[in-house]
Amino acid sequence: MPAAEVSDSRQISEHGQPNASAWRASAPGGGATGWRRGRPAEMGWIMQSVLLETPDGITARLGWDPKLPEHDRKRQLAKELVASRLGVEPKDVRVERESPGTFGFHTQLIAEVAGEEVPLKIRNASFRAATVVALVDPAMQLGIDLRDAHPDENELHVMQRHSHLFEADEGNLPKLLAHWTRVQAVRDADGRGARVAADHVRLDSPLLKGWIPDRKVRYRLADVSRDSWIITLAYAPTAA
Repeated sequence: MPAAEVSDSRQISEHGQPNASAWRASAPGGGATGWRRGRPAEMGWIMQSVLLETPDGITARLGWDPKLPEHDRKRQLAKELVASRLGVEPKDVRVERESPGTFGFHTQLIAEVAGEEVPLKIRNASFRAATVVALVDPAMQLGIDLRDAHPDENELHVMQRHSHLFEADEGNLPKLLAHWTRVQAVRDADGRGARVAADHVRLDSPLLKGWIPDRKVRYRLADVSRDSWIITLAYAPTAA
């Protein structure tokens, strides 16, 4: 995989030296420590992020920082993506949640520049201290699944209970993870989420396409994993 772009947007330390090792120190198991006291978002803390290798029409970044709340990670990544797409500074991009339409409606992020809403769709997924944000054209359907490559016992139990692969291929963790993360990405793209049972999702043998039988749309599947994070995209060019 070609070397991905890494944002060098972390601020300079109090001693005037760039915090170049912050991403490595913040990696899973790295025991990150911050260089400023107080709430990170309030003190201007900016995490580093990496540009993912994605299919045409999709731009996505991964950020990991236990010091930033989930919403702050989403906003920062969305600002970086929109700013790069439009050729403006991240500070000129305003990112907010859309207003819920009905009870139970899952809101998405929207971006504004100079008071005008940006006509792009922002999708996101988070797992523990990691967040992926993706930018696509409004007509594209996109689902994202993000998870640790080393699931704990509780996560494994959920996967094994809902994946029909476990009975046929017990003990094959890579195969179980590959199946499960694609199923979750399809559910996310579909928009009904937990209302669609995991075992209702269908995947082809090469794990390149997925669908839900009661809808016509067929999603393409892409593995854009990075380091110890498994990241899967399910996407369709136009809405069904």
